[in-house]
Parts: sequence; C-alpha cells; structure tokens
Amino acid sequence: MRTPRRSRPALALGLLCVAAIAGCGSSSSSSTTKKANPTAPAASTPSGAANGAAATHAADPKVAALVPSAVKSKGTLTVAADASYPPNEFFAQDGKTVIGMDADLVKALGGVMGLKVSDENATFDAIIPDLASGKFDMGASSFTDTRAREKTVDFVDYFVAGTSFYTKASGGAAVTGLSSICGLTVAVEKGTTEQTDAQAESGKCTKAGKKAASVLTFPDQSGANLALNSGRAQIVMADSPVAAYAVKRSNGQFKLVGQTYGTAPYGLALPKGNGMTKPVLAALQVLMKDGTYTKILATWGVQGGAIPASQVKINGATS
Repeated sequence: MRTPRRSRPALALGLLCVAAIAGCGSSSSSSTTKKANPTAPAASTPSGAANGAAATHAADPKVAALVPSAVKSKGTLTVAADASYPPNEFFAQDGKTVIGMDADLVKALGGVMGLKVSDENATFDAIIPDLASGKFDMGASSFTDTRAREKTVDFVDYFVAGTSFYTKASGGAAVTGLSSICGLTVAVEKGTTEQTDAQAESGKCTKAGKKAASVLTFPDQSGANLALNSGRAQIVMADSPVAAYAVKRSNGQFKLVGQTYGTAPYGLALPKGNGMTKPVLAALQVLMKDGTYTKILATWGVQGGAIPASQVKINGATS
C-alpha cells in the first residue's frame, strides 16, 4: 500500500497506457506540476466524472466553526498528492489538473469546511516531510495510516485497501501471495508498503535457502507498470484499487494473481497538532450522511473500500 508502512487509464494504443495508470510513492520532493503521459486517453476518466472534478459542497456552519483561525484566514487548503496512482489520484488530459477519488473527496471536504482547495503534485515520499515543515496543509495520496507515520503527522481515516499483485496475462508469474515472490523480479513504487514488504520478504527467502526476490523501485507507479510491460519485471505490487484499475485498463494484457493482503485504513494526512483533524473528521461525517462520500467512491469504482461512519477515526492505525 502507499506507505513506507495512499493516485491511470487505458490506451487505445495498447499496454503503454497502463504505465500511466498507477503509482505509490517516489524519492525526491517536488510540488511542481508534471505533465501527464501524452498517451493518456479520455477513457481514463469514468463516465459521469465530469473530468474528475466534484461539485463544490455547500459549507456547513458548524463544521466551518471548527476550522482553526490560522487555516480559516488563508481560506484555501493546499493539498499534496502524487498524481500517478489512478483511480485514486492522477492527471486529467490537460496534464495539470489532479483528478480521482481523493481529489474529489478533498474538494467536497473543503466545501463543507468553507475552504477552497488547491491541489499540488508532489513526489510521494516527500509529502509527509513537507507536511511536517508546513509546506502543505494536507496530504491526500492513498496514504496508509500507520503508527510509524502517526509520529510525524495526524490522520483522518476514510477508506480501506490492501496490497495486490498483477502480472502479464500471458506467461505471467505464478504468484499466490507475498511468500511466493522468491526468485522473481518485482516492480514497486519507491517509499511504499509494497517496497517494504517485498524487500523484507526477499530477506526471508534467502534465510529459508531460496533465491532472493529482485525488487525494482521506481519514482512512480507508471515506471513499475512499464517494467512489467517491457519484461524487466515479472510481477507488480500495488494498492488493491490501483492494481484492479491497472488490470482493467490494460486491454487484457495484465491480470491479477494471488490473494490481496494487508488490508488497512487510508488516512488524510495533516500536520501534527495543527487543529485540523476535528473539522476534517466532522466534514467527512457530513459527506457520509448526505451520500456524497458514497457517490464519489462509486464514480471511481472504488466503493469496495468504503467504511461506515462508525469507523471514521483520527489516527486509527492498525499496525
């Protein structure tokens, strides 16, 4: 999952579209807009998604009153996302607009709190340090809420996902689970749970007298997909909704294999102790109650990761 333990589309041209489909994290800091894959098709945006832009939600006075004055005075939340992880967060065809489940959800949350939202692209593994330094107000990038991360930032949990495997549909690797990656070349995005898990499992392989897994890391999920497409890698690991989306958009070139594991909560990341956890949680509960939350998830086909309002928590890490 998107964490050292969180945003894609199909091409008429074929499998290279999948390379633009998914992403989990990266190695260097950047909040500058980066161009979308020039081959990314219109089909990447689900029908009815209106280019991924959710309608601004009406402000709720009770929720808006919870927003700290320091944030309220700015009037805008600067939200960081690594826009290479569809359908959770990725670029629209204009190459600069961040769309997807997380982008739509954050826009609606901002509306409830009476705030505008400014989406900024950033490399995944730089977002939490940048939140801690005050560069961003929120990280919405498929972050798994973990105890380790809670030492640096606060989370408001809003979704659940696991880790899945995919390979080439024809002649792909026979993987049943994490323990069966020994001897395989595995592609992952840098800074993710997938990287941590694959490298740890490779160590277990050698201790058991088996051949180590070769773990290839990439700045974004597109690189991992290209490695599989080109034959450099035999298997890719990614968050379950992202893996499913990549396979769906691969025109039959990729397939899911093995069992999804490690289901855990996604959290919206916030600078620790800045007072935003309560208004964000209250805004999320408003969206759940009026059906906006369910509608956004359904638009992007990820409703399977929905959680009930009773499971919305601040810092609800399970590991």
